[in-house]
Amino acid sequence: MKLHRIGVIMNGVTGRMGTNQHLVRSILAIQRQGGVRIKKNEAIMPEPVLVGRKEDKLRKLAKAHGLQNISTNLAGVLADPKNKIYFDSQSTKLHVDSMLMAIDAGKAVYCEKPTAESLEKAVQLYQAAERAGVKNGVVQDKLFLPGLQKFAKIKQQGILGKILSVHGEFGYWVFSGHNAEQTPQRPSWNYRSEDGGGIIVDMHSHWRYVIDNLFGRVKSVLTHAETHLKERIDENGKVYTCTADDAAYAIFETEDNVLCQFNSSWVTRVRRDDLFTMLVNGTEASAVIGLRKCRLQKLSSTPRFVWNPDVDIPVDPNNNWEEVPASETYDNAFKNQWELFLRHVVLDEPFPWNLREGAKGVQLAEKSRQSHRQRRWLDLEELPE
Repeated sequence: MKLHRIGVIMNGVTGRMGTNQHLVRSILAIQRQGGVRIKKNEAIMPEPVLVGRKEDKLRKLAKAHGLQNISTNLAGVLADPKNKIYFDSQSTKLHVDSMLMAIDAGKAVYCEKPTAESLEKAVQLYQAAERAGVKNGVVQDKLFLPGLQKFAKIKQQGILGKILSVHGEFGYWVFSGHNAEQTPQRPSWNYRSEDGGGIIVDMHSHWRYVIDNLFGRVKSVLTHAETHLKERIDENGKVYTCTADDAAYAIFETEDNVLCQFNSSWVTRVRRDDLFTMLVNGTEASAVIGLRKCRLQKLSSTPRFVWNPDVDIPVDPNNNWEEVPASETYDNAFKNQWELFLRHVVLDEPFPWNLREGAKGVQLAEKSRQSHRQRRWLDLEELPE
């Protein structure tokens, strides 16, 4: 077997998502399968180098997964020619400086979203990578979820007819920590704007690439945000004031005049099919999309409802929906995109999800916050190439 061994610097993977999705379920999973297969006897083999600020956390993570290469010296690992890729999943406010160091070192760069705290810095990152001629990408994992992949296929087949509207619901109840038996399941920095927290910053970068790729380019936005819970308990058991939004209620309009209403909340209890669902209404059919499933109701199967609140509804609205079958075996969404980025770096295959696409997500988050402050619709300008 011919192996293309690629050193992958992984900065910030001691956090929950970095460990689980990027290290364990992506890079180590690719190693276990024998690399990214190019030909029968040829593959790309990523070799992770764990980087962070706290050596004890790095050592603990490395030991848990049988890894050797760790460092708290980013400049040192960037200077090693064996390391071809730099990946960043630190908190958002730390991305830019580290990414620019990697770009200056001539590394291919891959980054979690949002790529920066402001559109200006996000564009700066993209332009720096382009000037340096280094390959670059941003994580856009939800495009690779089974539910969205199934929907993309039926949409391409024209089954829905003209798409009219989209209603997205995302989120769940994140415990505040006031009850010792209900510990918070998200870190406290998420609820402090000074630390880069906020659900608009977190989730609207997702909604930008989901809408752009499935329903057309977002051209305008109207958003209202709230900090519903004013205080929470941090990891040390201390009360802190929440300064970041924990819920956002937004309408996005696309260039194709599709209206997309998305509610994002860490203070909602779930009564729907999944933690994230989208109802897509078209002239010929509607679809309900979850993380893994996609259900379809065609015009011919649509029940005739008559408004009469004096009796129980005679037709179960959950009937007459058919499940869209899987046309392939779906792997982890993060792993799928990692494999494509590795092929992009080694084989120069196309990879459309570059840092410019990441900057679009930052742009939407920035415009959404501005819309909330000014209480009005705002248009999104075209970004520089």
